[in-house]
Amino acid sequence: MALVARHIWSDRGATFDGLLRTGEALLSDAGIQNARHEAVWIMEAACATTRLALQLDGQRAVRPEDRSRVMTLFARRAAREPLQYILGTQDFCGLEFAVGPEVLIPRPETERLVEAFARQRLSTPAPIVVDIGTGSGCIAVTLARLLPAAVLFATDRSAGALRIARQNAARHGVEGRVTFVPGDLFEPLRGFGLEGQVAGIVSNPPYIPDGDLAGLQPEVQSFEPRLALVGGADGLAIVRRLVAEAPEFLAPSGILMLEIGQDQAEDVVRIAAMQGAYGPATTIRDAAGIERVVCLKRA
Repeated sequence: MALVARHIWSDRGATFDGLLRTGEALLSDAGIQNARHEAVWIMEAACATTRLALQLDGQRAVRPEDRSRVMTLFARRAAREPLQYILGTQDFCGLEFAVGPEVLIPRPETERLVEAFARQRLSTPAPIVVDIGTGSGCIAVTLARLLPAAVLFATDRSAGALRIARQNAARHGVEGRVTFVPGDLFEPLRGFGLEGQVAGIVSNPPYIPDGDLAGLQPEVQSFEPRLALVGGADGLAIVRRLVAEAPEFLAPSGILMLEIGQDQAEDVVRIAAMQGAYGPATTIRDAAGIERVVCLKRA
């Protein structure tokens, strides 16, 4: 709170322009690189205004209740709480998703996973698709929009995550097409008779090695759910389980598609080859050239 105390009583915060400059300085002092842009986004949300209005009406006085609300949000961001949690939303594949500390914030790498899966030639005109570890529901909901004939199931261990995922399904009009079920990986699917019937399984599992978490940004290590981030000593504990358990549910030629971390592709391909239920693996690179997606087909 020392950073907040340095700025909170500045007289220049009495106008929109002054409050914006106060927020920019506060966030900059906290080590946030895009301080100006983030201060604008916070003020847009907190004051129900627009960037253009902030520019045109910069000298307009700020109501005390608006100033208090904005400064509270500036303080949260200065403490390195993710901006997405503060604003409550994150864009993903052109859709806006509700997010909160119960779920991992959707990222561009996962957009690549969804786009690649949507391009696959699935084995049936009305495919059953499963999203394991759905989190915010961004994968399942987006696929429901992209694949209108698909029937989707999504699982997660977190009740809070499933609550947000259901909200997102309703927000985008697909709540009747995605069945959200609580539980660990495939276990909650066993009562639906899906064994050998699933055309595609997609997952963004936790894949950060335990020892790497401390080196990540404060926003990640202190605020995002650990359950959705770390995957054991080498980051691949959950990946191994997915590769081992998916064949029970996949139809012949069914697809398992996984997001993975940097330098993990070779190990995941080897794990799949040792499992013996899949054909040759393929990988897809992200915008940075990293092998980010592994695609396995049931032999």
